Amino acid sequence: MEREPGAVGPARALEPLRHLREALRAALSRIREGESRESSETFEQQRFWDTLGQTFKATSQEATKLSLAFSRPPLPSAEDCQKLSDGVQNAVLAAAAVYYWLPKDQGTTLRKMVRDATAEVVEGMIQLTDVILSTPLQSLSQEQLISTGSIWEACEQISHLPQDNQAAVLSAMSAYLGVVRDAVEEMEQAQGEDQDPYSDIMEDEELGSRGNRDTYWSEADRKLLGPCMGLMKASKACLKKLLGAVKVHGKADTPEQVAQLDDLADITNEISPSVDELALSMYPPMNQLAVRLNAAKLASVLKKVLEITKYLQTDQVTLLPFWASHVCPPSEEGWVQFLTVAVDHNMDKIKDFTQSEL
Repeated sequence: MEREPGAVGPARALEPLRHLREALRAALSRIREGESRESSETFEQQRFWDTLGQTFKATSQEATKLSLAFSRPPLPSAEDCQKLSDGVQNAVLAAAAVYYWLPKDQGTTLRKMVRDATAEVVEGMIQLTDVILSTPLQSLSQEQLISTGSIWEACEQISHLPQDNQAAVLSAMSAYLGVVRDAVEEMEQAQGEDQDPYSDIMEDEELGSRGNRDTYWSEADRKLLGPCMGLMKASKACLKKLLGAVKVHGKADTPEQVAQLDDLADITNEISPSVDELALSMYPPMNQLAVRLNAAKLASVLKKVLEITKYLQTDQVTLLPFWASHVCPPSEEGWVQFLTVAVDHNMDKIKDFTQSEL
């Protein structure tokens, strides 16, 4: 039930806040779906980041004003509520407008990060208006404090965002590597827990003793775990090596370099979900055919990443005209060849161990 204006004024006192909520929802939809605006003006990177930072700071301040105004009785008047709503809406729309300054040729990976940061601020402001409209007017509620704090944190993110596409791709690939590293460590831990990957789950007295064979790996299963772990470790090594290559050799000085980095981010983004799918299928009761299929999917993704990297290194322009060798020069060729062989070797073993399942 939404707050009642009580004796302070008529029911219309909160109408500006309800209109604000709808305006914010519309702005959020445009941010998620909108494209950057085409402009003949030269993009000024420092001006963009300075202005975006100012709009985020203004939004944070407007959120504080709004929250304080509704932190204790009486309710603001309709006129004051309108002023507060206008301040919030203007600040949010200004931040969104600056986001649209960022052209596509600065990198789709970078634009996605700025878009997500802007959308998070707007989502936080929508949540704050929801809380104010729905919480009984007493002292400052815990929900309102949390909502206000989330907006402050979202606005603070601007100072931590990568400011060019090389940094954005490094940030994205680091996140992918973190997911894969966690999956590898979790599976290694599961295999070391006395044959029982579920031993860390508390036993439920109502379920009785967990002596079910479905919670254990068979001898055939354990043979299959080896090459599957080999693929997962190859995924981790691939991301780690590519991350190092982008850090050392990557540039975002030309549209071509920016686009190359985006393509690399897109293809490596497929690795961590494929690793997760394989890892999940490896737990008992194991369906070996499902494991084989998921392993083949991961191997295919890794081969695609390594093929692109190989073209980058050898500069085979006739085979892949778009790619040049700016990210991975020929000096990196050794690890690409090693991982290519490792992927093939482990996939061949998985096929041998699961041949009877076909």
